[in-house]
Amino acid sequence: MRETISTICFVLLLVCLPTISQAKENGEPELVSEAAFLLDSDTGAVLYEKNGYKRMYPASLTKIATAIYAIEKGNMDDVITVSDNAYSTEGTRVYLEKGEQVTLRHLLDGMLINSGNDAAVAIAEYLDGSISNFEKNINQFLKEEVNVHSTNFKNPNGLFHKEHYTTANDLALITQYAMRNETFREIFGTNELKWDGLSWDTTLVSHHQMVNGSRPYDKVTGGKTGFVNESKQTLATTADNGELQLVAIVLKGNYKRDVYNDTEDLFDFGFNQYTHKVIPAGKSFFVNGTTYETTKEEKITVARTNGEEEVSSSGVLMIENDKGDILQSIQLAKVLPAEETFKEDIPEEAVREEKKSSFPGIVFIIPLALFFLFYMKRRAIRR
Repeated sequence: MRETISTICFVLLLVCLPTISQAKENGEPELVSEAAFLLDSDTGAVLYEKNGYKRMYPASLTKIATAIYAIEKGNMDDVITVSDNAYSTEGTRVYLEKGEQVTLRHLLDGMLINSGNDAAVAIAEYLDGSISNFEKNINQFLKEEVNVHSTNFKNPNGLFHKEHYTTANDLALITQYAMRNETFREIFGTNELKWDGLSWDTTLVSHHQMVNGSRPYDKVTGGKTGFVNESKQTLATTADNGELQLVAIVLKGNYKRDVYNDTEDLFDFGFNQYTHKVIPAGKSFFVNGTTYETTKEEKITVARTNGEEEVSSSGVLMIENDKGDILQSIQLAKVLPAEETFKEDIPEEAVREEKKSSFPGIVFIIPLALFFLFYMKRRAIRR
């Protein structure tokens, strides 16, 4: 009996070994959260995704979108009077008082660092006059400026609404877009800040454990937490190792430890497995008798081992990882044959001038030919 069990265990080990060794070799994370996305902020390369395009509830990660929208549309020094609607907002707050006057910049601090729902409502009303107008305008902003695909926000703070949804992919794009702004980067990466409210004087400390130092990860540059019952734990985090700048989105973890463990695994995977490469302008690629080339210098994200670059028949350069997944794609320019290029490069006026210049030559040759024929005919008659 013991020999039979040992044989079964040995066979199972042989079957599982390739999978185990491949997972270890690839270093690809095994996440417990329901959805996740890892994006190279520099190149837009998708390094990892799990249910990345599935509609999810973002909770307070919504405030990343509210913040960058406010930074681009508003004035940091504008003074905002807190409405009764903002004052009575439920959930996490910075305890704004009705009629309190606060600058937009200070409200952004309270919203991103302390996740103040009341600050988010005050910002939305300042920007667009009402939450309904804000809803319409921020969704338009996200579609037109950020190019999201599956996002619909009903409020500025992420409090639950069944029609308030997004995806891990869209949140990564929103965070990538926001991180290009210096003011956003500064607030997003703030560990703690003095808060001198009308009824609440305190020191705001970032709720994000990797930002506030309670869970150290030395490459982290910023982050935002989120939670409502329907979304469970959500986390957005940025990190930079001096070469790659990554955005990690993790959605619907059952516990805080889940989203932090998953985020750390994502960053370890990204930094260990990928690097950057520069393709110079004018680099040629020959495909099926056609030449394509880069029109400008292109920075791409490549796997450190076993990655490939392939050009499609339509001239799309596809950068793949060791599993054949496409990390990013770049449309190359078609190079025309020399004779076609020459024809296209000749200005129409030059062609007309060439025709004009050839015309006098023809006029001169015709009389000469007639005279020659007449001379030959005379000689034939004399003979």
